[in-house]
This record gives sequence, structure tokens and C-alpha cells, in this order.
Amino acid sequence: MDVYGLIGNPVGHSLSPPMHEAGYEQLGIDARYVTFEPPEDGGAEAVRSAANLGVSGLNVTIPFKQDVLDAVEPDDLAARIGAVNTIDFSTDPPTGHNTDAVGLVRALEHHDVSISGRAVVVGAGGAGRAAAFGLADRSVTVDIANRTTEKATALAEEVTSADAVSGTATGHGLDAIEEILADADLLVNATSVGMEEDRSPVPAEALHGDLAVLDAVYSPLETRLLKDAQAAGATTVDGAWMLLYQGVEAFERWTGESAPVGAMNDALRGGLE
Repeated sequence: MDVYGLIGNPVGHSLSPPMHEAGYEQLGIDARYVTFEPPEDGGAEAVRSAANLGVSGLNVTIPFKQDVLDAVEPDDLAARIGAVNTIDFSTDPPTGHNTDAVGLVRALEHHDVSISGRAVVVGAGGAGRAAAFGLADRSVTVDIANRTTEKATALAEEVTSADAVSGTATGHGLDAIEEILADADLLVNATSVGMEEDRSPVPAEALHGDLAVLDAVYSPLETRLLKDAQAAGATTVDGAWMLLYQGVEAFERWTGESAPVGAMNDALRGGLE
């Protein structure tokens, strides 16, 4: 039996175990998915321990996505983002990947959203970094809006200067959102605004029908931002799709099989009800 898992702190709320195990059951794979909750300074050591125990693969969540960089060989995208959320132990040393960026792209593709033109990413933290690099890798022009303008500008400079990136990025403060959204094709909320609260990081009047809007928040599924976007005639994608496809990408990397997306999606959304 193969063992896969997730390290985080806290991790008891995670929906990854039922999602992945639904995939194993659907394909008849003899595997289990378990959770580990190391102390907050124990991310790298947990990875080394998992390798010694014969764990085949790990997902990584807060607060360890940066810490585990010391215990793996990150691929190019993970190194540029500066965070790892998926580890493959089939190599020596283990390889670290970031499937958040791929999860975002695959979620948009699932909804037939054209990944081109101009995108506005709100937030310059971990999710914002993954979104900015993932979109710029697809030749998208990315405007990053953040509460701290300097952080957005620094991220934009990293994105634009990266050798593998074909798009460009520019940093802004939150006060520029209405202006930069006017000509945008895509909006990604990569902040926690809207999580368990009826607030949006974007003024409703700035939204328009030519936008596709993805909110990385998945609790609630229908955030204030998505309600406002739907009212404006925009295409909307809830955060569970990004969560699903980052997991799908890890599943396929570990197993070498095409993931049963429908079964995994049903298990994920069942856990959100």
C-alpha cells in the first residue's frame, strides 16, 4: 500500500483526505491519504521523517510551504514562487512542486476561460505569488494589487525578471483596482477577504461583464465577490475548483494516472456542504 499525506498546522479541517481517497477508490489504487501536524518549526524535519518512513508523496500547507524548501529540490516553478505544496519522494533528493499555479490554470480552463490578455491579481502573499507566476507563464499581462504597494511591486519585478516567464507584471496599491480592472479580462482574488464574511476585496462597481472572476476563497463557496461579479454579468469560478485541481495535479504526479476528477470533486464538495 502506498501512503500519501498532508503536513500543516492546523490540519484537522483539511478536505484533502476524502478528495484523494475518492480518487484511489475510483481507480482501484491501493493507497491511503493521511494528515500530519508537526510543530510550527518542524516542517523540514517532518519531510525528512516522512521519507524515512517510506511515504510516497506529501502535500504541504500553511505554515510549511516555505520551510520545506530546505528539505527538497524545488522545480523551476516552485523555486520562482518560493513555496512548495507537493513533494514527490520517488527521487533522491525529493522534488518539490507548486501545484497551486497549475490548479488555478486548470480551474480556469475547466470553465472555458481564455487565459490571455490582462489579469488583475489581488494579493501578493503565497496564493498571489502562485497566481502571478502561473498566469505570466501563459503570456498574460498581470497587474498585482496589494494593500502594501511595495510588496506588489517587488513581486511584479520578480515575475517580469524571471527567465522562464513570457508575460509581464506591474505592482499597484489597492486604490488602483478600479482603474486597472477597466481593461482586464480576468480577476483573481488571492487574499482571504470574503472567508467566512460578507465582504469583497473589490468594489462592485469596478466589475464588468467582460471579466472572468476566480475567488481562491472556498468557504463560503459563493463569496460576496462572486455574487457581485455574477450580478455584473461576469463569468465566475469558485475557489473549490482551484483547490480541486491543485489536488488533481498532485494525484496525477504521484500515481501516473489520469485523476477521476468527477469523483474527487464530489468528495470535495460533499465536505464543504
